[in-house]
Amino acid sequence: MSYTETLSKSGLTPAQAEVYEALLTHGTQAAGSLAKKTTLKRGLVYKVLDDLVSFGLAGKEEEEGKVAHFFPKHPSVLRDLVETRRKALKDAELSLDGLLPSLISNFNMVSGAPGVEIYEGPDAKERVLWHSLTSKTEIYTYSDIESVMKMTPKVSTRYAKEREKKGIKKKALLLDTPFARDYVKGYFPSVTDIRLISAKEVKPFHSSMEIYDGTVSYITYAPDKTIGVILHDPYLYEVHKYVFEALWEKTEPLSLARKSKENGGTDPVVVNVDGGPPPMEIAEYDDDEYFVRL
Repeated sequence: MSYTETLSKSGLTPAQAEVYEALLTHGTQAAGSLAKKTTLKRGLVYKVLDDLVSFGLAGKEEEEGKVAHFFPKHPSVLRDLVETRRKALKDAELSLDGLLPSLISNFNMVSGAPGVEIYEGPDAKERVLWHSLTSKTEIYTYSDIESVMKMTPKVSTRYAKEREKKGIKKKALLLDTPFARDYVKGYFPSVTDIRLISAKEVKPFHSSMEIYDGTVSYITYAPDKTIGVILHDPYLYEVHKYVFEALWEKTEPLSLARKSKENGGTDPVVVNVDGGPPPMEIAEYDDDEYFVRL
């Protein structure tokens, strides 16, 4: 029974897998003798044996005046090899996530076409949120915070702390509900400004939207599915940015909005976090502190 294919899937090249299997099958061998038991040329076998020694999968016996012999080491070392490569792959993925916005931006400039990334499933929210941590501009956000917190209450706790660490500022427009009013009080005032939009009839829209750095992103929080979309297009970015800024200017700081309500007015309500009470302790929250806690 040949193990070459399985060994290759564990991270070895086909040549490395073939030589290691030959060592396991025939035991200690000189490189020349081992080459005859494989389909590989002698020069390649020497190189592969050096690779296996560096991986910890083979040992080398050398005596002065004699030909070196190689012997197999315990196959459990393969687990360590797989884990090392898994970590390397994860590091490569993180590096790519940081580089991807620039690559997409260059692609858009050359091709003239918008770039679209679509994610589904449990990690959709995290992928979209973490992308905004690359922003070089202030982030604008619309959010149905009550739906967000009901559907996904911890990823955003980490996100909010990381955003604060990076000094990325955010303005957020949220639906004016009792839940939102209670939830937004004093949250990361140095990097977050939140205003509440009132309407005659407030309906949950189960989603959030972010506008930043030439990008528009969306996350849905429907009961049956979470979808994240990142859209890279300078024109769509500009129109959404303009609409957000126009709406932002029509809202009021919390102190002014409260006075208006006390006098019987119906002006939109705004919560301005700057100057508010100290940030709330968020360790108790389950899963997603996003639009208020971010």
